Order: sequence, then C-alpha cells, then structure tokens
Amino acid sequence: MFRITGKNTRPRFSRNEWLMIGGSFALTALAGILAAVQANAVLLFLVAGGALALLAALVGEATDKLGAYLGSGATGVLQSALGNLPELFIGIFALRAGLVTVVQAALVGSILGNSLFVLGLAFFVGGLRHGTQRFSSEAPRMIAMLTLLAVAALAVPTLVHTLHTPAAGHEDGLSIACAVILLAVFLASIPVSLKGGPTSLPQEPGKEKARTWPIWLAITLLVGAGVCSAFVSDWFVGALTPAITFLHISPTFTGLVIVALAGNAVENVVGIQFAARNRSDYAISVILNSSLQVALGLIPVLVLLSLIIGGVHLTLVLPPLLVAALGLAAILSTVIIYDGESTWLEGLSLVGLYGIIAASFWWG
Repeated sequence: MFRITGKNTRPRFSRNEWLMIGGSFALTALAGILAAVQANAVLLFLVAGGALALLAALVGEATDKLGAYLGSGATGVLQSALGNLPELFIGIFALRAGLVTVVQAALVGSILGNSLFVLGLAFFVGGLRHGTQRFSSEAPRMIAMLTLLAVAALAVPTLVHTLHTPAAGHEDGLSIACAVILLAVFLASIPVSLKGGPTSLPQEPGKEKARTWPIWLAITLLVGAGVCSAFVSDWFVGALTPAITFLHISPTFTGLVIVALAGNAVENVVGIQFAARNRSDYAISVILNSSLQVALGLIPVLVLLSLIIGGVHLTLVLPPLLVAALGLAAILSTVIIYDGESTWLEGLSLVGLYGIIAASFWWG
C-alpha cells in the first residue's frame, strides 16, 4: 500500500543525488549532440559510457525511492525488474547490430564483475579498515545457490555443443528451454522477496526518511532515466565497433570488462562504501543481488527477446573459457561467503582471479 503524506510533497535531494541526476541528463545531452554531429567515435563511446553508468545509478536510486512506499521486499522485486534497464537496452541494440560476442561477454562480465571484482574490493577495503568482518550468511548462501543454478544453465548448452551430444544442432531450442526455466525460478523467487526473504534487499542502515522522494518524482525520474538509457544505448552501440577498432582491443574484452563495469560502476562504488563503513550485510546483499538479477533475469530475457527483435539470436552456447570463468567465480565466491566471515586476503583473492580472467581475454 502506498504511504503518501503531505510531508513528502517537496523533493529534498542530497548533494550526491543532485550530482547523479544532473550528471546523468547532462552527459545524455552531450552524447546526443556528439551523435548528431557525428563526432569522433571514441569520444562518443566514452561520453555515452559515462552517461550509461550514471543512468544505471539513477534507475537504481529511483527504484529504491519508489520501493520505499512499498516495503523492502517490493524494493527487491522492483530492483530485479528495473535495475538492469541500461544493460537490457545495450543488449537489444548490440544484438540488432550483430554483436553477439560483445553481448555474451558483457552478460558474463557483469556476473564476474560483481561476484569477483566488486565483492573482492568490498572485502579488501572492509578488511583493511575493520579486520575480519562478520555477516549473516543465510541470504548470501541462497543467492550463491541460485547463481550456481544459472551458471549450470549456461554451461549445459555449451557442453552439448562442444561434446557433440545428440542435442547438438538444437542449441537454439535448448537455450530457449534453459531461459524459460531460469525465468520460472526468477518468478518463483518474487513471493519470497515480497515476504522479505533471502533474495530481497535489506533495509539500508541509517537511511534517512527525510530524504524519501515524492512518489511522482520517483516515477518521473525512473521513466526519464529509462527513456534516456534507450537513446544512449543506441549511440553507445553505434560507436562501439569504431572505438574497438581504433583502440585495438578485442570485442570479447570490451564486453567482459568495459561494457560490463560501465553499467554498474556507480552502484558498485556504493557497495564498497558500505563495506568500508562495516555494514557488511547490506553491502554483500546488494553486490550479490546484482549478479543474481543478471543471471536469472537479464540473460533469459535477452535470449527470448532476440527471437523477435531482429538481428542475431542470442544462445547460451558460450566460448568454453567464459563458462570456465563463470564456474570458477561461482565456486570461489560461494566458498568464501559460506562461513559468514570475510578478510582482506579473501577479497584480494577474488580481485586477483578477476584480473587473471580479464587478462586471458585481452587478445580475444
């Protein structure tokens, strides 16, 4: 039920919120101008990437403010449904442009970036400042289990194709079946999230109710950020191939590292900041939920959408090294979070594995 009071009729922004909102729309306008005048592709690529990072943060913040009227469980559901809008639009336009390698790498890179790089930095920074950090392990274990399911769903079509099993040659149908099953699991998790279960986002500690936006403002900014994300994603994808050629980097590395991190850059910084403040439960849930949203929601949605949007079809047959990287990331992150404790050395191990995986794709 919505809770609307007269006290919430006037918007009150913090300094960071002003910077996020102003920066999002300013960079969007600049990217539009650069695209209109056909400016240098690398410059447009960088500006559009920065705009997407801020727009992703704005979508997340507006969703969170809207969820404040619905409760923490509904906030988790909203974040799952809307939190990856920029990545969704990038995937759609990239598939229409035939850049299936970039899309596959970006989706895997988003999971790896959260599960290894960002979680590792959070453990590292928090461990250096506070020593061994302890957190409730129930929610992270549930998220890790669901992430392992998604990794298995990605691995099976690849193994079928690589091992030439009787199902080889039917990779499209198998990918659709896996996507439908993942979406079914995602839908089944919604009632759990609404009840405040392990897959819901916890209430942010010390959150000031005075900063809650009016509901009309949250909806307006959410719609505006979503529309801007669609336009900026189109410009970003249009500049992608010329920028890759000019910078002499491989499409796989671009998707795995640059595109994946750009979509969650600001939100990732927030997770690390909470770990630095010794708020481990909130930081870990936010970071791992980001991976889960991509694995259970974004990937299967793009597989099904690719059948109707034109361009190439997205299948779950991935390069074997990407599947191996996903498996290593899922296993290592699960082992580290299972005991409910983290140290700076464990965080460094996660970051180190991410660096090794990223380096292995530098050449393609």
